[in-house]
Amino acid sequence: MLDTLWLLFSILVALPYWEYCAVFLGLIYLFLAIKEHNGCWMFGFLSTFMYALMYWQGELFVESLLHGYYMLMAFVGWWMWRQGFKSSKLPICSWPVKYHALITILTIFVSIIAALLAKKVGYHTPVIYIDSLSVFFSIVATYLLVNKVLENWLYWIVINTATMYLFLVKGYYATLVLSVVYTLMACWGYKYWYESYEQRRGKSLGNL
Repeated sequence: MLDTLWLLFSILVALPYWEYCAVFLGLIYLFLAIKEHNGCWMFGFLSTFMYALMYWQGELFVESLLHGYYMLMAFVGWWMWRQGFKSSKLPICSWPVKYHALITILTIFVSIIAALLAKKVGYHTPVIYIDSLSVFFSIVATYLLVNKVLENWLYWIVINTATMYLFLVKGYYATLVLSVVYTLMACWGYKYWYESYEQRRGKSLGNL
């Protein structure tokens, strides 16, 4: 039964429209995330599920596991954004620069260690350090997005710019185009959230 199911998935993933469908769902997810719409997480889950299967089929196991993490965080994000049983909107927050500096240093350190360990166990690729950095910074950026930290968009701008080369090398051209669009949308997302954050903060100060 499981073999039959996996064969079916393998056939579907091999079809040319699979990646394009994942891209389309990913764009809907990002648009709704920028608009702070809780429904973004449903589209995010579907898109990452399709990518996880595609990467696993292509033997890109690290990327596949990363998208498994995204799938899990889609549930966490949905819960966090509606604030559990309160069903109220989670407000945008901003973290101090010193927090992001510490996060960046620690993430770079962990990424380098992970890349070195991967090389020791025989995982050799010319872009292993870029790959490792993109994976760990994506984990961090997703956590920040789930918690509605304004600066998550700045992380995504850098991550998407860096991963364009990875997707070009791996031949995922539709996803390469998506990375370009994601970068532009992340710029818009930062602007939109910043304005929303400042507006809410102004109202809060006005109530003092």
